[in-house]
Amino acid sequence: MAASLPKDVLRSQYVGKTLHQVGTPAVVLDLAKVEANCNIMIEAAERLQLSWRAHIKTHKTEELTRLQVGDNSSSPVNIVVSTLIEAESVLPLLKEYQEKGREVNVLYSFPIYSSSVPRLAALSSALGPRALSVMVDHPDQLKHLTSLASKSGHPPLVFLKINMGSDRAGVVPGTPPCSSLIDGLLLAESTGSCVLLGLYTHAGHSYQSRRDWEAMGILGHEFSALEDVAALVRKGRPGHPLVLSVGATPTVTTLQHPDFSSSGGEAAAAGGSAPTAQLKALMARLRAADLALEVHAGVYPTLDIQQLAAHARDASALHARAIGISVLAEVASVYAGRYAATGTSEALVNAGSLALGREPCQDGRDYSGWGILMPWGAGLKDRQPAPGPRFPAVNGGWQVAKISQEHGVLRWMGGGETGRGAEEPEVPLQVGQRVRIWPNHSCITGAGHGWYLVVDSRNQGREDEVVDVWPRWNGW
Repeated sequence: MAASLPKDVLRSQYVGKTLHQVGTPAVVLDLAKVEANCNIMIEAAERLQLSWRAHIKTHKTEELTRLQVGDNSSSPVNIVVSTLIEAESVLPLLKEYQEKGREVNVLYSFPIYSSSVPRLAALSSALGPRALSVMVDHPDQLKHLTSLASKSGHPPLVFLKINMGSDRAGVVPGTPPCSSLIDGLLLAESTGSCVLLGLYTHAGHSYQSRRDWEAMGILGHEFSALEDVAALVRKGRPGHPLVLSVGATPTVTTLQHPDFSSSGGEAAAAGGSAPTAQLKALMARLRAADLALEVHAGVYPTLDIQQLAAHARDASALHARAIGISVLAEVASVYAGRYAATGTSEALVNAGSLALGREPCQDGRDYSGWGILMPWGAGLKDRQPAPGPRFPAVNGGWQVAKISQEHGVLRWMGGGETGRGAEEPEVPLQVGQRVRIWPNHSCITGAGHGWYLVVDSRNQGREDEVVDVWPRWNGW
């Protein structure tokens, strides 16, 4: 993982320069787009009276964390981290919010393990009671809760991780291991080793959805599964307060469906489409049972090609213009007619797997590339087709067709959804030309870089000027 530098040093090197003056490859964020994506998400959660927990693993920066939780808000600051260094690095910001009177809670989303306990204890001690949450999905992890409580001076809050089909982590609801772990957690709670805060699931399989708003059904399935597990918890301890935390970017952003209008909140969804009406009724039933509802997501501020492929929303709310991340690269060579299948050219850019990430879009057949060129810069701004409503089933333009460690090979894939056919002559590229590439998965892309160069497309005439630099918290 790329090492970072102090922010003041980075700002002195980059701020005021344009994307045509900085070294490449570099990862770029558009402040206008990530800010808008964050605001829309906060507004949707508030309108539907859902607790909001921002996952910061995609970007690992203080600056974007502020945007995700609403820097000037008074609401609780609930975040999720995937690495301990994220939690340690965000600690000063959390203490700042505590001093301003905001409640804070940071959830370490990896199931607790032995070597994590000392660092988690230090975080818990620094933040105070009820500010640290951990994850559990196996009985052998319960002993770590006792150790953590002893070292920190107060019991940690705990989420029981539920496997909803992605098979990455968690216990399967309705199985003996799930029931056994519930019993173990309630016993640990009774001895003061922890506080069972709630149930948590991540719908990673929602990335495979391909129809508009399809992921909303998966969100409903998450809530329904956790409702059943909550009943088991309360069978062992009647009336136990619980938070049901669900989400992933495709599922949670479906809460932006127009049937959930700003006038009337959930009530506005009554009489709307069947999925929204069903979700409204489900959330009402859960609230009537005194279950607190929380949603979480992480990649939504930046978006990426994978998110477009998931079609979590329709094209009016989910489109390439909302992608806030790109990788700046240079064309090092052009190979005329080298792609034998179509007789079109290929080009070499200095962004391979280390700059873009080697994670395919979960499409399977229609799109097998590693990134798509953004319509930007001389020669491409008005000629490179952007992903359209039928992406990835229909896709075109210059795409990253092959990658190795430092090499990316571009290939012309036709006119896409622009109305130009597959036989449309390719848009020429020139040696020395700078391009910006939308990556498949922005979380993986960011890991290869020490910082983000920040531009703001609202600055008319200066859209390519670096206005800030955001250092990343890489490592573990």
